[in-house]
Amino acid sequence: MLTRRDGKWLIKALDNVTLTNPRTASWSCESDVSGDFRSRHALEATMKTMETNVRKLFERYESISKASLRGDVDMDEVAALYASEFIAATPAGVMTGKNDEHLKQVLAKGYAHYRAIGTKAMEMRGLRIAPLDEHHCVVHVSWRAMYVRKNQSDVVIDFDVHYLVQHLGAEPKVFGWVSGDEQTLLRERGVI
Repeated sequence: MLTRRDGKWLIKALDNVTLTNPRTASWSCESDVSGDFRSRHALEATMKTMETNVRKLFERYESISKASLRGDVDMDEVAALYASEFIAATPAGVMTGKNDEHLKQVLAKGYAHYRAIGTKAMEMRGLRIAPLDEHHCVVHVSWRAMYVRKNQSDVVIDFDVHYLVQHLGAEPKVFGWVSGDEQTLLRERGVI
């Protein structure tokens, strides 16, 4: 639960423990009940584990994206990044889907499209984690894509995607994302 106290936004994560969310990847706790040492430290440990695992998830995501641009991608590895069901929102609308063979086919076509339009690199410029509770967070990722164009200079496009991530088991999974209008941006920059 998000509350405001003394001019600071706080997330009520567990009884008697309040987590501050300072718009950075660092975690700090303050307790509403003095002496609740174990709960506070258990929550800090949970949040640090989630942060570490979410960072590893997006390092894998970036590595898979790079491999896909070389035409060397294992679709089972891609699918492992996502929850069994997901939601996506763009200016074109909202879509829901399942992590199944159809998703793998759509992603494979998407990677082929990126290669066909000259995408040569996709790099993560930054990552910021905003916790929602001890199992969920929004991950704000800043990406940089580089495109090769025939007889023209390369194009570099920076953009952000906001991912919804759930961390229930051993590894976190992406269960949603919000992104801008990619096709319009690519047209405006002369990529397509």
